[in-house]
Amino acid sequence: MTTGPSPDPAVDQVVVGVAIPVPEPWGTHLQRLRIGYGEERAARIPTHITLLPPTPVDPAVVDDLSGHLARVSAAEAPFEILLRGTGTFRPVSDVVFIQVAKGVAPCERLEQQVRSGPVRRTVDFPYHPHVTLAHDVPAPALDRAFADFAAFGCSFTADVVRLYVHEGDGLWRTRADHPLAG
Repeated sequence: MTTGPSPDPAVDQVVVGVAIPVPEPWGTHLQRLRIGYGEERAARIPTHITLLPPTPVDPAVVDDLSGHLARVSAAEAPFEILLRGTGTFRPVSDVVFIQVAKGVAPCERLEQQVRSGPVRRTVDFPYHPHVTLAHDVPAPALDRAFADFAAFGCSFTADVVRLYVHEGDGLWRTRADHPLAG
């Protein structure tokens, strides 16, 4: 859900994240490989393209966010995503990812709309849709992930925006799926 560690919620907060899930068989396959590169926390993070990074909120805001996502999703049509090849944010951040080669513009539009609702979060870097393969692991593992997936490609229809929640335990649970129906 993030290219950085999840923020720790205050005692009275939960952490939300919004993403496009990567469907099967690719989701589980990529998650297992991410774990194999040494990122054990990936076992608790479903494979996804982030639209709203992990953000602590008051629990009362979750329903408002879900309603906002329902409205955004109802106005946006499903679209094709092509994942192809690898990229990295190094040296700024120790992340290797699979690039979104097709579907960038709809991802960018969704990201802007998601962040225009009840949860307005400032981001540290410009939005760049991607699927994380390895994050904050030793350099040899990052190099291996980059090389292993240089020729990788898969495609799928993005047809849902998913609201995830965790309560400080790092386990991302699906709170709601909002179908793209525009």
